[in-house]
Amino acid sequence: MELFDTHFHYYPEDAAVKDYAEKARRAGVRYLLATGANLLESRIARDFANQNADCWFSAGVHPHGADAFKEDISIFQEFIKEPKMLAIGEVGLDYFYENSDRVSQKKVFSAFSEMALDNKFPLIVHCRDKNDSEEAYSDSYGILADFSRKGGSFVLHCFTGTDEWCRKFLDLGAFISVGGIVTFPKAANVRQLLKIIPDDRLLLETDSPYLAPVPHRGKRNHPEYLAVVAKYVAGQKGVTEDELAGFTTANAFKFFKIRRDC
Repeated sequence: MELFDTHFHYYPEDAAVKDYAEKARRAGVRYLLATGANLLESRIARDFANQNADCWFSAGVHPHGADAFKEDISIFQEFIKEPKMLAIGEVGLDYFYENSDRVSQKKVFSAFSEMALDNKFPLIVHCRDKNDSEEAYSDSYGILADFSRKGGSFVLHCFTGTDEWCRKFLDLGAFISVGGIVTFPKAANVRQLLKIIPDDRLLLETDSPYLAPVPHRGKRNHPEYLAVVAKYVAGQKGVTEDELAGFTTANAFKFFKIRRDC
């Protein structure tokens, strides 16, 4: 079994780079994508990827930090020619916490979407709304519909939206990534989404160090726990863990345009 954790955040205080990656591999998680949520984290993600085989990275600004991002987006051009750079992100909209004002969030999201188009990178998208609200999904859809129409591809990471919004984003060509939330007792809506997401659009992630799956909930998450997520998802879908690992890893290679000889 060779799993691909398509979204985690590496913090040097957790473990040395090599030890962190090796711990994941011992659990069957061979492939890793370190996700950047600001300029510093993007640089850390790049360094992590450059020190490990079968590891890559992305660079972006999380919506929580959108209004604090005062630099010109061109500063992120330093990553564009990096051989292990696979995507722009994590970017998007978060109206659940609204740590940044909505105008700033949409401005940053749109700017990075244009950067992704200009450089032919897929987007890793964060989209979260308040309970019983659809404004973040609606605003994200507006940006992503235009992005998709221009030839862009994107994944909704750790998606917890409704069936209706899931179908709308799938109609734009979205990939959907599922993580530890799917194991939470109150996450019946996410388990329902597994019935909607086509097998060839499903990705797996941990979003480490956040959202550790049951029975590790409350602990600091790690890519090794992707094996727990995979076992649970396989059970929900009625396939073997090897089958699930096979098609989700193939999906990740396709989505991120990774050559098998990389």
